[in-house]
Parts: sequence; C-alpha cells; structure tokens
Amino acid sequence: MGYPKFIIKKSSNDKYYFNLHATNAKIIATSEMYESKDGCKNGIESVKTNAPIAEIDDQS
Repeated sequence: MGYPKFIIKKSSNDKYYFNLHATNAKIIATSEMYESKDGCKNGIESVKTNAPIAEIDDQS
C-alpha cells in the first residue's frame, strides 16, 4: 500500500489515534485520542468528508 494514507496507532494509554501521511510518507496531521478503534475510524471518515470542503481561517 502506498501513500497518501491514514495509519491507525494505539498509544501507551490504550487509546487510538491516526496519522495522515502525505505522498512523501511524511506525517501531515495527527488526530485526537479516541477511546475505541471504531471511534478512530469514524474520525478518519470525518476528515475524508469534511477536509475537502473546509475553509481556511487564518488567525495569525
């Protein structure tokens, strides 16, 4: 499997999170911690759905 891709990980406190890797395999986003793997997968689906339509709010 190539890149880009989402990689699900389990932390030392037994919570799940994902990293989004770009085409060059570098991490470009890390999620919040989820209590369950299903919650983590739902987070990935939310990013897939919402990111393409999200606006940029530059508060710098």
